[in-house]
Amino acid sequence: MTTSRLSLLMLFAVLASTLTGCAAIGDIFKGGIWVGAIAVFLVVAIVWWLVSKMSGGSGSDGGTTGGTSA
Repeated sequence: MTTSRLSLLMLFAVLASTLTGCAAIGDIFKGGIWVGAIAVFLVVAIVWWLVSKMSGGSGSDGGTTGGTSA
């Protein structure tokens, strides 16, 4: 694949994602402020969960089981 075709493909990908984002924002405004607030909360929660999974945060405390030490 040549560089010009790759650039064109990337341009189309950016345009496609941008246009769907505009449609989603329009639907949120039609739904009202509470739909928007819930949608933003869900997106932030999903991003936070993904970042914590990627950083290796499994919620463990370093391998200790919380019992007494010997």
